[in-house]
Amino acid sequence: MTLECPQCGSMRLFRDGKRRLADGSLTQRWLCRECGYRFSEGRLKNPVGKDLKRATALKFNRRVCAPEGGVINSAGTVLVPMEEKANGESRAAGATEKTSDIQGKILEFLWWMKKNGFSETTIFTRGKRLQLLVKLGADLFNPETVKDVVARQKWKESYKEAVICAYDLFAKWAGLKWDKPVYRRVQKLPFIPLEREIDDLIAGCSKHIAAFLQIAKETGARAGEIFSLKWEDIDFESKTIRITPEKGSEPRIFRMSGKLLGMLARLPKMDEVVFSRYKNLNNLARTFQRQRRRIANKLANPRLLKISFHTLRHWKATMEYARTKDILYVMKTLGHKSLKNTLIYTQLIKFENEDEYICKVAKKPEEIAKLIEAGFEYVCEQDGLKFFRKRK
Repeated sequence: MTLECPQCGSMRLFRDGKRRLADGSLTQRWLCRECGYRFSEGRLKNPVGKDLKRATALKFNRRVCAPEGGVINSAGTVLVPMEEKANGESRAAGATEKTSDIQGKILEFLWWMKKNGFSETTIFTRGKRLQLLVKLGADLFNPETVKDVVARQKWKESYKEAVICAYDLFAKWAGLKWDKPVYRRVQKLPFIPLEREIDDLIAGCSKHIAAFLQIAKETGARAGEIFSLKWEDIDFESKTIRITPEKGSEPRIFRMSGKLLGMLARLPKMDEVVFSRYKNLNNLARTFQRQRRRIANKLANPRLLKISFHTLRHWKATMEYARTKDILYVMKTLGHKSLKNTLIYTQLIKFENEDEYICKVAKKPEEIAKLIEAGFEYVCEQDGLKFFRKRK
């Protein structure tokens, strides 16, 4: 029997402790990693110690089969005769030696990238793609096997291009000559969510992920730029945040809203880096993806699953161009050095309904300040009331 979440059917579950019922029996609690639903598996007959583990194993029909000539002891451990163990080790010795040699070459290659100034994100992703090729059976020192493995995969053209690009750099480093296959990605316009969908996602995430997303929403910075933020880059007095660029972009500085200031003030300052609790950006991204699935499931809005860190960068650029109609201003906001990378956002605005606005009226200075911080623009004044608007 395979245990599944009764809410979404997922098998990605966490143990959530045991609960003692009124009749004295125990029940195992589970937490679904996909939708966040908690449920009980069933009752256990109040076992203790080793009997508890054995009863739990029987509950889920976990059978351990010993190999021929092996024995299962009382603790459930499989005991294998020394002769068979020695034979198994000798059979695997050649494969292990070859694998360790390839892994060593990959590490040398990644260190070469580090010495030549490649960004941490680029080093991580290219190393991950090389590891994937090895896992799928490719010999990195035989380009034909690499082309064969990539051709047989049901990947998108864009991902095949990325894998080939990673291996091409490895081949140049190793001095290998090969005919690089041609994979061309299909250029697509990025998904632009509604602002309320972004706000729903931010409201449902943990405080660290929510702060990360709010920074991305207000600045349009790349995920790597936000992850490398230090507390010294945030000025709570002047309400500004400095973005240190990556990928050859320009440095930027932005005004922060009162909402973002409050969210950052709640975060513990455990290190000089704001998001130091996550070892790397990949860990933070996986945490965000789990929370995003849970929120999308809870709100019954599958569009939330399309929102990534980079989606917020596209959203920021689209909204700024819709507001200002100034492509040079958008280019400076994103930190681009070339206008070519920014021109895509002039096409996105064709899909926006320019007649839909949210209108607000304010009279007191505090109300006016809140509207400006929320992104509203001033329109006119009548009878002592100031009118503001913001695109939906």
